[in-house]
Amino acid sequence: MSRASTPRPAAAAGLAAAVAVMVGLAGCGLAGGHPASGPAARITAGQLRRSVADGYLFLNEMMDKYAAGSVPRLVQSFAGGPLARQHFTAAEVYDNALVISAYLAAGTAAGRSRAGIIGNGLLYVQANDPQHDGRVRAAYAPAPLRGPADVRPTDAATDTGDLAWAGLALVRLYAATGRKAYLAGAEAIGHWVQAHCYDTRGAGGYTGGQTAGGRQIQWKSTEHNIDLYAFFNLLAVQTRDPAWSASAARAGRFVAAMWNAQQGRYYVGTTVDGVTPNDAVIPEDINSWSYLAFRNPAYAASVSWDERNLGVFAGGFKGVSFCHGDRSGAWFEGTAHLADALEFRGAPGDAARAAGYLSDISYAQAHGPGHDGRGVMAASKNGLSDCSGGLYYASLHSGATAWFLLAAGKVDPLAGLLRRGAR
Repeated sequence: MSRASTPRPAAAAGLAAAVAVMVGLAGCGLAGGHPASGPAARITAGQLRRSVADGYLFLNEMMDKYAAGSVPRLVQSFAGGPLARQHFTAAEVYDNALVISAYLAAGTAAGRSRAGIIGNGLLYVQANDPQHDGRVRAAYAPAPLRGPADVRPTDAATDTGDLAWAGLALVRLYAATGRKAYLAGAEAIGHWVQAHCYDTRGAGGYTGGQTAGGRQIQWKSTEHNIDLYAFFNLLAVQTRDPAWSASAARAGRFVAAMWNAQQGRYYVGTTVDGVTPNDAVIPEDINSWSYLAFRNPAYAASVSWDERNLGVFAGGFKGVSFCHGDRSGAWFEGTAHLADALEFRGAPGDAARAAGYLSDISYAQAHGPGHDGRGVMAASKNGLSDCSGGLYYASLHSGATAWFLLAAGKVDPLAGLLRRGAR
């Protein structure tokens, strides 16, 4: 998903309480050291609440960087570190969808208001796309959206996974507010995917979308189809249209076909022929997200695969890496994915390990490279590879921060409406 690099190459009550006092908790970091080896030091419930409050402060700052109040806008994805020096200011749609989910999960009027403003930004860029066909692009300039000229894609690709996450966010905004424009925007996204990504080769499912130049992407991604399964299911619930249930089932069948039973993990997707499993990259997200989306015990080994094969302790920071091919640093967004999946899987020891990963992220929030005590950086080092040409950097990341907030609140953003601690 979101790359912390150059533009793309290809406890419930505690959370609410933290949000309620977040304005008065600016800069509260965790005190004390971090062990050089062994299990992460467990933070207290109070420390976690402070970390969550600080995370929301960071999201507020990123959202209000160029405008305040009710002006529709999208949130810049990264701050500080090498990306700031590269003048990389893009607002990636995936990150904005996560920020909407984090604000809705807070369960406050202020959170719903902020989520709605970003959702209005998504509707605005959708309505002002030159194709006028329901799509949104991968990333935009984070300018206040006061006129059509303010809609400036920084990555004009139409990525299936981004569309699914944007659709999820819009459906949840509809459920939270009753505003029908959000549901209409989500349905328009779903219709675009059906028209342009529906695929009959091999196990079916949906392709990767279109490039910035409009060329059809022929490979299929397990991650994208996980995202679509979640999106189409939620559309089906909110519209009561069985066609969306059929679409969800189609995406789900593709994901099941990508299961590597021998190794207890998923293939990343297919090659361009749409049939042959692609095993060139083994990323973290497909294994944790699949459990969050499906909650199927038959595939629960995928979560353990991530723990066994991607665990990292390097440079004083712990977590998991993005992919098997580079374990030289921790990828904190993925570490939050895994913590969330462990919380919902609930096997013996899972809760303790999830708490450990949350402690690792909180420690990085307070002590990681380029820290401001509020945001979570994408990676514990600069140049962490995604094993397919992209790099992550130690720049503060709205997406990683949002995932941390969701995991800290035991919220599953890939299953239904957002309820803290729902199992």
